[in-house]
Amino acid sequence: MLTTIAIESLKRRKNTALLTLVSIVISVSLLLSVDIIRSQVKGSFTRTVSGVDVIVGAPSGQLNLLLSSVFNLTTPSKGISWDSVSSLNSDPRVSWLIPLSLGDTHSGYRVVGTTNAYFEHFKYGDKQPLVFAEGGPFAHVGSAVIGADVAESLGYRVDDSIVISHGLGNVSFRQHDGFPFSVTGVLEKTGTPVDKAVYVTLIGLEKAHEHAGPSGIVKPSQSIQRPSNLHAQAHAHTDGETAVHDKDDHDKISHEKAEPEEAGHKEKRYEGDNSPHAHEEDTERQRMGEMDVENNTVSSVSAVMLGLKNRVTALQLQYQLNQRNNEPVLAILPGMALAELWQIMENVEALLLLLSSLIVMSALIGLATMLLATMRERYQEIAVLRTIGASPAALLILVQLEALLIALAGCGVSMLVVTGLLTALKPWLSAEFGLFLSDTLLSSNSLAIVILVLASTYIVSFFPAYAAYKRGLHAELNSQ
Repeated sequence: MLTTIAIESLKRRKNTALLTLVSIVISVSLLLSVDIIRSQVKGSFTRTVSGVDVIVGAPSGQLNLLLSSVFNLTTPSKGISWDSVSSLNSDPRVSWLIPLSLGDTHSGYRVVGTTNAYFEHFKYGDKQPLVFAEGGPFAHVGSAVIGADVAESLGYRVDDSIVISHGLGNVSFRQHDGFPFSVTGVLEKTGTPVDKAVYVTLIGLEKAHEHAGPSGIVKPSQSIQRPSNLHAQAHAHTDGETAVHDKDDHDKISHEKAEPEEAGHKEKRYEGDNSPHAHEEDTERQRMGEMDVENNTVSSVSAVMLGLKNRVTALQLQYQLNQRNNEPVLAILPGMALAELWQIMENVEALLLLLSSLIVMSALIGLATMLLATMRERYQEIAVLRTIGASPAALLILVQLEALLIALAGCGVSMLVVTGLLTALKPWLSAEFGLFLSDTLLSSNSLAIVILVLASTYIVSFFPAYAAYKRGLHAELNSQ
């Protein structure tokens, strides 16, 4: 009965009740959104890189290694030798390996030297693989793969030429223009640091450094040809050239030309060589993720991402690597490092929740104020209720029930608004910010927030309810 009376009472003051309801919907929606996005961002943040069990680099601090290798932030460490990379690759616990070489930029975007293993094994979000929007992975030493933001900002397409710069600044006076790279692939947008990076081959990055002088100017003796034109130029003939070779000379020249060509296109040697040694070498090269167009190795890399055959061995491998004496390295577990990094942001997280809670309390105080303001208009209503037998306690409960009905309706509408809005924004949030929302947005935290809002409503509504109680007592005295 009291519920029916409360509903009818709110209908008579529908304008003020509606405005109060809107304020509660806005405030509770803000609080729910902050909590949902906070939890979702935390989960998405910790899944910036997924599937990578261990990251190895030079001793420089856990967070610095994480930020430089995963987020392309901070200054990379001095690096580790290729011998250490080879030893990691030969470890029976390691399933795959991704070497990373950092320290260069292109138009303000970070340049990452790596291998095709990066595009094969690197995952983000819920173990989502990298997908090419155009082209494909590295095809030759001078290949480059660019992220979606790089392609959109600079207008690059497949087959475009790019020149990297030494250093991490937006402006560099050391251009490695002696070894330009050709774009072979453009990655689809991921909403992660992958979108803002340029990926080149390890060997190509090494060659770019070798062919640049002290100021980045190419030395005449270091002039090179574009990889895509090497094969054509090797077989080009000058106009009017009519040299004739006998059979012996032709065979000799062919043999001499085959050797450098073989050094630049190793896949040909692998196809023609069926020896056990050749197959073993081919398998090893595939495991390392090297391209089949170059046989040289690099001197060092900035970091190495490892995928293990059994994740149970991650802690053991981390401990053993951190205890090495021949070349000190730092091994970190990405999940634990990301959790530590998130702890730094706890103060910001707490501040956002506090501000949202204060906004909700302001809306509830507004609800109480509305009920108090209408109390003078309800003196006749209270008198009628007392006449039909309503006790002062019943009047107190009635006012609190009205407040709870408005708050409950506000919470319900807020939950519908938040879930609908975030569901509609899922594609945009994932593409622009790398925030991958789960299918179930509302959680136990959301339910706890609703309960706290209702409890707070019960508390703040006590003041107008007590005013109605006293008015009920006064009406009873007057009747006597």
